[in-house]
Amino acid sequence: MNSKSEQLLLLILGAIQFCTTLDFVIILPLGPQFRDVMGVNPAQFSAIVSAYAIAAGVAGLAAGFFLDLLDRKSALLVLFCGFGVGTLLCALAPTYAMLVAARAVAGAFGGVTGAIVLSIVGDVIPEEHRGEAMGLVMSSFSVASIVGVPLGLWLAAQFSWHVPFFIIAGVCVPILLAVGLRVPSLRGHLRHGRGQHPAARLWAVLIEPNHQMAFVFTAALTFAGITIFTNLANYMVSNVGLSQKQLPLIYLTGGICTVFSMNWIGRWADRAGKLRVFTLMSMSAAVPIIALTNLPRVPLPVALACSTLLMICMSGRFVPAMAMLTGAVESRFRGGFMSVNSAVQQFACGLAAWASGAIVGQGPKQEITHFPLVGIASLCCVFSCIWLARFLKPAARDLAGAPVVAAPV
Repeated sequence: MNSKSEQLLLLILGAIQFCTTLDFVIILPLGPQFRDVMGVNPAQFSAIVSAYAIAAGVAGLAAGFFLDLLDRKSALLVLFCGFGVGTLLCALAPTYAMLVAARAVAGAFGGVTGAIVLSIVGDVIPEEHRGEAMGLVMSSFSVASIVGVPLGLWLAAQFSWHVPFFIIAGVCVPILLAVGLRVPSLRGHLRHGRGQHPAARLWAVLIEPNHQMAFVFTAALTFAGITIFTNLANYMVSNVGLSQKQLPLIYLTGGICTVFSMNWIGRWADRAGKLRVFTLMSMSAAVPIIALTNLPRVPLPVALACSTLLMICMSGRFVPAMAMLTGAVESRFRGGFMSVNSAVQQFACGLAAWASGAIVGQGPKQEITHFPLVGIASLCCVFSCIWLARFLKPAARDLAGAPVVAAPV
């Protein structure tokens, strides 16, 4: 693929990641609204978050049986369409129970969609530029924080919490058209899958020691962030003293900074080494983790500085980490590996959300209690990731498995 077609592909993949990321993160700052509208307590809110993640994990394991037996484009179209339908169901949910069920549907498709996106990046982009490409695609989190979350919170405050989900579902339509018209077919990985039973392919993915280390690494990487972010909005409102109208500023300022930092970190990782950059970013995350989880009532600028630094450091770990993970598997196994890896990530996400809800409590004035313990749990995972990352080994360069790219249809 030439540079222009690569840029277009990364733009479309970034748009898909934007939708799936926004669909997940938009729930987190809506915690205070669900508390007021539905009477949801911290444990029940954690269940809303966990439903998406656990369903995504189950679907990721199931998809691991067949994902490498399908054209990447066809799989992407089906999964992203299912994600759009699931998000629409979230918008239409009239009760807490139905919302939890709808989040499970959205998660089942959205989690595997993310695995396909990362598989395509790994198939198409050479290793020496993969850090920059990952930074571009994953900066969708920043864009979602800058545009999506503040706008979604404003719409929810002005109208209803249902409205942001209607909009996300609507945005999926033009992106699906772009995938159908401009994304090429990717079939190179199919050469190795002919005649092999899906269960045998999944077993081959699971028994590889390097893959197993990658799965443990992913679980710890995910757990470190979600434990804090699950109840961050509730903590900032109830304990730090931000109003619900000020809450979008956390995601706006954090998103603006990370949209630059993630791309810069991606280029830095390509130059200085992905393991080195990951280690430095992980170590730097310790300061904002301790500061934020122990933050008392402070002026708004101090609160924004702490939350922004946390987002920069936490997201900065993911750029080199994802580049290392996609490089740890051969092209012929990449779809199945990323699907299982996505399942591990989502299970860890669900477990982290549940753990966060189990650790924290609610005081007589609705303040969040025991949040510093969440910070300790996060720190343990951050430092364990530094140790685990040293055991990840790059896969042998699979020249025979280079992707076969058909012309866009």
